[in-house]
Amino acid sequence: MKKRKLILLGLLSVALIPLSCNEDFLETQPLDSISADAAWADGALAQAFVFNVYSSLGYGGFEEEGLASITDEAMFTHSGRNINVITEGSLSPATTGNDRIVPQWNELYLAIRKANIAIQELPNATFDDQVLKDRLLGESLFLRAYYYHQLMRFYGGVPLIDRPYVLDEDYSIARNTYEENVNFVVADLDKAIALLDGKEFTAGRASKLSAMGLKSRVLLYAASDLRDGPTASAKSSVLGSYSNLDLVAYTSGDRASRWNAAKTAAKAVLDETTGYKLDLAAPVSADEAKQTYVSIAMGGGSAIGDPAARAELLFERTHTPLFTVESNWPLGGIHQGINNGPNGYHNWAGNTPIQQLVDDYQMMDGSDFDWDNPAHSAAPYENRDPRFYATILYDGASWKPRPDDVASIDPFDEIQTGTYADGSGGIIPGVDMRDSPIENWNGSRTGYYVRKFIDADPAVVDNQSSAQVVPWPFIRYTEIVLNYIEASIATGDEGEARAWLNKIRFRAGMPAIDASGSALLEAYINERRVELAYEEHRYHDARRWMIADETLGRGIKVMKVSATLKPGATPLSPYRHDTSVYNYSYNVVDNTDNETRRWEDKMYFMPLSRDEMNRNDLLIQNPGY
Repeated sequence: MKKRKLILLGLLSVALIPLSCNEDFLETQPLDSISADAAWADGALAQAFVFNVYSSLGYGGFEEEGLASITDEAMFTHSGRNINVITEGSLSPATTGNDRIVPQWNELYLAIRKANIAIQELPNATFDDQVLKDRLLGESLFLRAYYYHQLMRFYGGVPLIDRPYVLDEDYSIARNTYEENVNFVVADLDKAIALLDGKEFTAGRASKLSAMGLKSRVLLYAASDLRDGPTASAKSSVLGSYSNLDLVAYTSGDRASRWNAAKTAAKAVLDETTGYKLDLAAPVSADEAKQTYVSIAMGGGSAIGDPAARAELLFERTHTPLFTVESNWPLGGIHQGINNGPNGYHNWAGNTPIQQLVDDYQMMDGSDFDWDNPAHSAAPYENRDPRFYATILYDGASWKPRPDDVASIDPFDEIQTGTYADGSGGIIPGVDMRDSPIENWNGSRTGYYVRKFIDADPAVVDNQSSAQVVPWPFIRYTEIVLNYIEASIATGDEGEARAWLNKIRFRAGMPAIDASGSALLEAYINERRVELAYEEHRYHDARRWMIADETLGRGIKVMKVSATLKPGATPLSPYRHDTSVYNYSYNVVDNTDNETRRWEDKMYFMPLSRDEMNRNDLLIQNPGY
């Protein structure tokens, strides 16, 4: 019997296959599979195979446990789940942390293998549609580059495999240098850009802009402090004593040329397309700025946003079978609300903002928020950067209609994360805190909830099986604008950096920045932090800038809100936020439960697991492990 390479497309019960006495059935192709020859002879089947390569992207940042919770953006509410292994610095080859947060080495290589099959087979595919053939090859090259870039930014240089291995082949292969990894990925992206040029745009599928955007990111990272061997060695003794530094950083070459390459790649994207509302000459109003930022977060996936904001999305994760099927309710992107929303809505409060993020949103006049300023500390949620209101739910913030069983406690649909005097010497616990009568185990430990990426449309009820369709922004236009700003600062082009930085700020309703030198760099770092909050950038940014010890490693600060009655006032029943009735105090305190944090320089890179090291004896472990 002729052997066939098989591509699994689905399962069909053998019990449903009719058998006869005809001996020809012995030569029948299995009905749960198709031959490779058939797959690459049919455009629809070839496309189905490439769609399966996309499926390894998963949910992006919409997993129940988010990358934000190993940064100074958020804390995961529920103890354990191998998150504390990362935040407390106890990572090791035997304990590599939460596998939803950190892309796993073996899973990424499985995805790369699928891409390699497509890249190998498509040039010789026999179906008669060259446009589709070129598009699928471009997409496959982009996806291989994307999966390698994930390996690079978590692990450093990895073994570069550009073809599918076969049975009985020696799988032992040494790690390539970081420089070789960058060159390989950029070469894939350049090919993808050429193949995808002029192809029809389809949401969720890779495009020319997707490949250009990823190239910008890869080259920006390559120019950063962590990836420059001399700089990294000077800033970290762990890296300085690592005998294989070329596996994680450049050890030779001209760093200035790397910055120029990053600048050129970013500017190519800015010249190719325009993004969303970045052509303003002055700040918009606070209300318009908030709605604009909400629209960007909704990505055209909600009735409450502007569909034109889809222009921000250079590569997105849609909610269609193109990606992982959304079958494990309530996990995944369509249930961002239940994963992260308040317990007073029967949600789970997963990745709650911490005080350090809240404090980094400026005042509307462009000044920094300051707890030592009496006006700021008395009303910390007034007159802040409009992006704050589109990103974070705080005590007193308006939100969705309450579920029927909670409406009697809060008919006003306001977030309650404080304690409020009842007029008889006692207190009323907020319905969204950990002393709540509603599922208190799901209450926030920080005094905040995330609003960004949760559809505020009242028709989308987060704790039910109806679900939102907000896309995940793997790459968006404003990230590339920020990349261009950073590279412009590094190459001394401060005027260009300020001009583009102020485009972002004007859209956000914030005044222009006129800083220069180190002040301009600090302004940029903070702007990137708040603009890209909860978009899976902070973890990588803090590491590549080598500021992780003072940012990611900080102890968590949380908010305690309490309200006492004004003299002669009568408590409101049911309670609602009212500054004419209550005096509010806001106290920032150290988090004392759930997790502590510390930074160890070995955490600049994830460890290669003990299993991977045992499977491939040519692998060299990362520094510090």
